[in-house]
Amino acid sequence: MSKVKAFQALVYNPERIEDFNNVVCPPYDVISPSAQESYRERSPYNLIHILLSRDSSGKDKYSNAASLFREWLKDDILVRDAKPAIYFYSQQYVIRGEKKTRHGFISLLRLGDEKGSAVFGHENTHAEAKQDRFNLVKQVKANLSPIFVIFLDKKRIIQRLFHKYIWSKRPFIEVVDGEKTIHRLWRLDDPEVLEMVESSMESENMFIADGHHRYEVSCAYRNLMREKLGQNFSGEEDFNYCMSYFTNTDSRGLSISPIHRLFTLGKELDLNDFISRAKEYFDVDQVKDKVRFFFLLEKAGCSEHLIGVYKDGKYFLLRLKNIKILDRIISDKPKEYRTLDVAILNYLVLKNILDFDLDNLPNVRYEPDAEEFVREVDADPMKIAFFLNPVKIEQIINVALGGNKMPPKSTYFYPKVLSGLAINKLEERDI
Repeated sequence: MSKVKAFQALVYNPERIEDFNNVVCPPYDVISPSAQESYRERSPYNLIHILLSRDSSGKDKYSNAASLFREWLKDDILVRDAKPAIYFYSQQYVIRGEKKTRHGFISLLRLGDEKGSAVFGHENTHAEAKQDRFNLVKQVKANLSPIFVIFLDKKRIIQRLFHKYIWSKRPFIEVVDGEKTIHRLWRLDDPEVLEMVESSMESENMFIADGHHRYEVSCAYRNLMREKLGQNFSGEEDFNYCMSYFTNTDSRGLSISPIHRLFTLGKELDLNDFISRAKEYFDVDQVKDKVRFFFLLEKAGCSEHLIGVYKDGKYFLLRLKNIKILDRIISDKPKEYRTLDVAILNYLVLKNILDFDLDNLPNVRYEPDAEEFVREVDADPMKIAFFLNPVKIEQIINVALGGNKMPPKSTYFYPKVLSGLAINKLEERDI
């Protein structure tokens, strides 16, 4: 059984903040170093100053973040809403020339535990990233950014909320991000509406789409506090929940982009030898034109397993010869995992052809922007780029329901949910 709950969010005070565009930012893990500086310069109150704080003399970055957070609360930069609410969230965006709208809402999600849970993750996580966010939560004691959750919405909750309570009302927050996505937020605090949403969501399975590290950190913080409280632990304390954004699996508004891979090699790669070895598993086609290369990659992704490669100014499409190859090479994984393009890339190309250690991939970057990786490969002969098609929503659900995890950085949901629209402040407790 899933459980969602309304909460009294901390929001930026409109009496202190003239332009909300200057204080919100994307999730911390998709902000490049140069973009970090841009957000820092926009406002001393941009949430980036807490999400990605810096060390200073005598204080580490986590202590600095906590001090700054307390200052903003004291100075009424951030204020708590008067009543519990859920926050309906609309994002209007353009992708590949098509205008789309994604609806959802922000509320609290009860964390899963050993008693059984309807919350499913689908990606493996990195210990270092989790430790970083765990250190921040222990100091700040707040969910600063919502995790991203998808669900089937069997009772059409989101559609009903929009048509009955939202479409004719003005949002209390409207911002436009750097990619021209329009973000709008409405409060829903009528007790009857909240009860309807909470009860309707109980029968839904929840799938974490984005924010696996933050979800696992919330569970770790819950476990820490449960241990501290001992017999006084009731299970209903605020740390048993984490702030989450919920949207349904309606394909009309839900966009998943591929995450491509760029490797900086430790030694020069013999491209002819690489292609020769790849032919053991793949039919290999060289495509001279970049536009045609990406067109064919996307088109073939609807019906077959295909990996794109760019090296030394040359584009190649690797088409898997036979699905049975996966039964032999990835025999220890279930079928729903073996047939992921990212798994095929990892096991057939990176491990078997390039002899990489999958648990310690060298000098790898992940990016949905294919053009950026093409430019970087052109500028550095030691680099090679691999291009993938996006994972399908059905694959994500099937992997998660099977109790399995995809490799890290398998999915990129677009657009991202902004940080700074709502914050879930946890009760101050000694740790």
